[in-house]
Amino acid sequence: MPLRRLACVASLSLAALAVAMSHDAIAQDAGMLGFTAGHAAAEHTREQALDASVSTADLDAWLLRMASGPNQVGAPHDRDNAEWQLQQFKAWGWDAHIETFQVLYPTPISESLELLGPHPYTAKLHEPAVVGDRTSADMPGVLPPYLAYQGDGDVTAPLVYVNFGMPDDYKALARQGVDVRGKIVIARYGGGWRGLKPKLAQQHGAVGCIIYSDPHEDGYYSDDIYPKGPQRPPEGVQRGSVNDIILYSGDPLTPGVGATADAKRLTRETAPTLMKIPAIPISYADALPLLQSLGGPLAEPSFRGALPITYHLGPGPMVHLAVKSDWSLKPLYDVVATMKGSEHPDQWVVRGNHHDGWVFGAEDPLSGQVALMAEAKAIGQLAKTGWKPKRTLVYTSWDGEEPGLLGSTEWAEQHADELQKKAVVYINSDNIDRGFLRVEGSHELQRLSNEIAGDVKDPETGVTLLARQRARALVEGQNPTGARADEIRKEAKAAASGGDLPIGALGSGSDYTPFLQHLGIASLNVGFGGEAPSGGEYHSAYDTYDHYTRFDDPGMKYSAALARTVGRFVLRYADADAAPVDVNGFAETVGGYVDELHKLADHAREQTVSREKAIKAGAYTLAADPMRPMGAPELEAAVPPVAFAPLDQAAARLKASAAHFQQAYSADAVAALPTARRAELEKVLQSADQALMDPAGLPGRPWYQNMIYAPGMETGYGVKTVPGVREAIEGRRWAEADHFAEITARSINAYSDRLDKAAALLTR
Repeated sequence: MPLRRLACVASLSLAALAVAMSHDAIAQDAGMLGFTAGHAAAEHTREQALDASVSTADLDAWLLRMASGPNQVGAPHDRDNAEWQLQQFKAWGWDAHIETFQVLYPTPISESLELLGPHPYTAKLHEPAVVGDRTSADMPGVLPPYLAYQGDGDVTAPLVYVNFGMPDDYKALARQGVDVRGKIVIARYGGGWRGLKPKLAQQHGAVGCIIYSDPHEDGYYSDDIYPKGPQRPPEGVQRGSVNDIILYSGDPLTPGVGATADAKRLTRETAPTLMKIPAIPISYADALPLLQSLGGPLAEPSFRGALPITYHLGPGPMVHLAVKSDWSLKPLYDVVATMKGSEHPDQWVVRGNHHDGWVFGAEDPLSGQVALMAEAKAIGQLAKTGWKPKRTLVYTSWDGEEPGLLGSTEWAEQHADELQKKAVVYINSDNIDRGFLRVEGSHELQRLSNEIAGDVKDPETGVTLLARQRARALVEGQNPTGARADEIRKEAKAAASGGDLPIGALGSGSDYTPFLQHLGIASLNVGFGGEAPSGGEYHSAYDTYDHYTRFDDPGMKYSAALARTVGRFVLRYADADAAPVDVNGFAETVGGYVDELHKLADHAREQTVSREKAIKAGAYTLAADPMRPMGAPELEAAVPPVAFAPLDQAAARLKASAAHFQQAYSADAVAALPTARRAELEKVLQSADQALMDPAGLPGRPWYQNMIYAPGMETGYGVKTVPGVREAIEGRRWAEADHFAEITARSINAYSDRLDKAAALLTR
């Protein structure tokens, strides 16, 4: 589901990098997190065996096989892939089965889009086959481009261009006197999650929504188009889901419970995550005639794409949009393979990737799925030598991720009680390509992530993954700009000092969501990217084996690197003498988030005062071009003080509790405990992240209960940290900000309580 690209390294400070790499060497010599000295050597040997077992020939053959037919939910080939994987897991020595669910999944029956008026045009809504690609877009079973969970309908209305269709775009349109009520809007992909585009259009009174891929984002503007180059050809279309997973992920009709055959279901009319207006995705070849037809105000520079036209806002001629879908329930096929732990069978290490795609899905998701299979095969080979994991391994191949994390969510909801009692970590991957290691997740795993990155070699440069990450951080930190400037400076500082590189926080967009944000299970998402000159195949019929192996990861080197990296996470959690966590990383991160909230409130206060002065002085009117009038923004109420005290105190206590616990915590200390006390300690640590959950959840979306990490209401996949407070400040809901500062502080204090209890067990 996610599409993530990272910047490339151009140059670096060799002195700073040398210092950082020397710190890495010292850290490696210091031992292996979670292992006693006597067990670390055996673990290192196992990991070398895993490395040797990972075969790029296997990865290539599996990708070719799995991407040879359409893999959308309900497709025969998607089921065939699940059944084939089941047999592979069994052959490798795993206890495996397929778990099925019945979910609402609409597929298109008919779609049409017509421009009416003096220059009529009928959209083709079709992706033709590409010469030289052995997987044809015209293969039987390939569905036309569509948006799952849009609202079906038949509407005719004037057309308005809304740029990316994000909240700030509608504010800009209002200042220019452009009203979308009763109109059909056309938005380009980018700027935010696709599902927000029809949702915001609907909220602003539009009757239909068209989303197109502008070549500025993933077409000829950045590289040659497929098949000469990797980027989206004129007829390429990005499919996707507009199911409002910001409210809850999974089957729209069964929130909170597994979508079994006899589950109690909502109706389509009462399911809040379903859109009400018709929506459709189109190519830039189909978008061009529509955008050419628009008059009205000239689009400001930030609204302009790369089509050979002058961008106007409209309204323009009438457009006829009609979409009709098959809204039947369809089966999901989750493959679940287990290897029982020899010492702690009731402690589960859960590993997942998904196997469904919008069409063939070679990059998204099968590039990650074949890596998961390579890990499972290698671990199976280890087991045949007599080794058994201390903790139970649960390997999962999810179905239905693309429409809204269906397979993972339904399985997690169905097994919620057992998972909260037994799961110690969930480790996810998804689509990958060439480039840099990227790890996001629960920050008590930051130290472990750095340690493993320092152990795995980058397949192209031969240095460690961590060395490449440090090099990139040093380069990007030279002169950072944009929204990530502060984050980049922090990474560069850590790289130069040899400290742990920070891992990212998780929003949504892949299968970790139900585990981390609904059940409170520590989670990681691991991937690679940033160097493949691609992106144009994303969610299209051109995401094929030939495209992936030519442009994204020739030789399957990074899929192999993913297997070796995630395989280490799995093995270390499986066999550690003590859970491989360092809570100081979490405490430091939370303290940083609280500091950000203070700055956010201060900035809102200063900006409100400055804007009010400018409005009252008539500055906006005088500064506007009289030939292109632009209204002033609305006056906003003054920003009151936010009651941050409980949150400040909780963050300070967390830092102290974390330091006290971590000082007492080591593999040797845990190994020396009496059996009963060690079991009690492990139970306390296993449930620590559940302390961050509040049963009432976030405002308007009680399914999301994690008070530290959540997807943003107006960002979609993008994370909002300390979301109850942050989004209240951003939305200028000051009483709500005070309320969630108190609730979040309570959750952080509950986490600190667990650390204090764990420290007492260690030092008693």
